[in-house]
Amino acid sequence: MRGGIIAAAAAALLLGGLLGGCASPSLVLLNDEGGGHGAVAVLESRGKPIEQVVNIPDSRTRLGGARPMTRGLASGLNADERALIAFLPPPPVSFIVNFNEGTTTLAPGADSVIDAIRAEVAHRQGAEIQVTGHTDTLGSDDANDALSEMRADEIVKALIVMGFDPALMSAVGRGERAPLVKTGDGVANASNRRVEIIIR
Repeated sequence: MRGGIIAAAAAALLLGGLLGGCASPSLVLLNDEGGGHGAVAVLESRGKPIEQVVNIPDSRTRLGGARPMTRGLASGLNADERALIAFLPPPPVSFIVNFNEGTTTLAPGADSVIDAIRAEVAHRQGAEIQVTGHTDTLGSDDANDALSEMRADEIVKALIVMGFDPALMSAVGRGERAPLVKTGDGVANASNRRVEIIIR
């Protein structure tokens, strides 16, 4: 992840004085993989209160001096900064498999998606897999909650058979709460009958 509050750490790189002994440390806030960004609260530097919020994407804020100054990254990153970014994990990747109506049976084409998941995990050390099941709006809320959980569990079982570590996977069902295609109640929709697999 390349954005978010300071707890996410990857959103911002505290550079300069804190790492290299320069007089003025600076903070770089990057866009995340979706083009968004978070914010970082800087409360103090070298024991002096700053209380600065950095929330401009792709910016560098110099923290030294009486007032921190923020400017864009038009000039790009220097070699040390690029080296730090190289250690960031790759951004999450999302895959979707669809299901036949009212079932946990995969719709045609799911096999190629599973193969793509296998390839993605193969080059990520310690990859975590989040599996989220969804339904269309046919059926009751309770039935859809249960069906979406069963769909997510089916994908987890398939990944375990393929050799994925169950300790690195989590599965939840969202029922009809997060449709890809907005519809009224009681509408069959193939795009909404799905499981989303996010690999981090």
